[in-house]
Order: sequence, then C-alpha cells, then structure tokens
Amino acid sequence: MDEKLSCCGRTKHRGEGEQAELMNRLSRIEGQIRGIKGMLEKDAYCIDVLNQVAAAGSALQSFGKVLLASHIRTCVAEDIRAGKDEKLEELVTALQKLMK
Repeated sequence: MDEKLSCCGRTKHRGEGEQAELMNRLSRIEGQIRGIKGMLEKDAYCIDVLNQVAAAGSALQSFGKVLLASHIRTCVAEDIRAGKDEKLEELVTALQKLMK
C-alpha cells in the first residue's frame, strides 16, 4: 500500500471484480501511452500521434467516470447515510477538477 495513503487513513477496499476492471483499464491506457512514445521514437506523423493522444485521453476520462460512479455509490452514499456531509464537498471539488 502507498505510504501516503496509509498515513492519513484514506483507503478504499474494492472487490475483486471492481479492482480487476479498473486495473485492466489502466493497463490498456498505459499501453496506449507506451504506443504514443513508440510513435514519437519512430517519427510518426503528427496527426497520427495526436489521434492516439485523443484516444488515450478519452480512455482516461472514461476510467475517471467509472471510478467516480463507484465512489458516489459507495463512499459518498455510506457517509451521507451516516450523517457525514463532508463527502459532498469533497465530491463537488472532485467533479470540478474532472470537468476542466
């Protein structure tokens, strides 16, 4: 576990299915980024590289949407049910960052 996360107590246990789906998405994105790097190393045409950059950006945005939906359904909903409204402000801040 990342030392920064464990020191502040903010962790999230994910089920095997959710964890696997998120990791698979990130692995594909990582592969896309490596592909872009390879294209640059091979002097690929600018528009071809830009098309791959757009695809990787879209994949990363999609990853964020899936993670956000899970966060709302679990962390946010659980805290609101428990009377902890702080998660709402955290959610608003996260949404503002994602929507830039």
